[in-house]
Amino acid sequence: MGNIKTPIPKSQFWYTLLFLVSVQNKVLCNIYQVGDLDAWGIPTSSNPQIYTKWSKNHNLKIGDSLFFLYPPSQDSVIQVTGDSYNSCNLKDPILYMNNGNSLFNITKPGNFYFTSGVEGHCVKSQKLHISVYGNGSFVEDSPADGPAAPAPSYPTVFGAIPVTASASPLLEIPVLMFAVAAGIFMSVIVI
Repeated sequence: MGNIKTPIPKSQFWYTLLFLVSVQNKVLCNIYQVGDLDAWGIPTSSNPQIYTKWSKNHNLKIGDSLFFLYPPSQDSVIQVTGDSYNSCNLKDPILYMNNGNSLFNITKPGNFYFTSGVEGHCVKSQKLHISVYGNGSFVEDSPADGPAAPAPSYPTVFGAIPVTASASPLLEIPVLMFAVAAGIFMSVIVI
């Protein structure tokens, strides 16, 4: 007795491809290097508001990550509350990162505040405030809620993370290519 295959309509290929492409839009996340081509450090006199400008020029969303690049022997990054950010208070940070390749994962909407963990750097404008939007509307932290729980950050264990200019997402093309290849592969196997 031979194998009998039931023919599957060619439209299944298109449905599979459409499904994979639509899923691809939901799983995109971007890694943004804070300061773009400038590493995390004290702003220069020619660009003293680099981090303020940087945060205004990036539309961050849940699932994105911030990449802080700096010499670990000379600097660090701490996540702080809004009050500590405004007063440059480095005591009791929410999160402390000091490996030189620090990655902060955005897991919820709200305001996030970062500064250098080195005394004196914050007052020289080495600090970053980002606002993350969720579901199309901004969620403002209210003082009655107290400090927000920190989003997890994971140290880089296997060396430097390759980062391109943050104006373009890093994962768009590979995910789309994978979706198309998977759709073609699935339709060939099923047919």
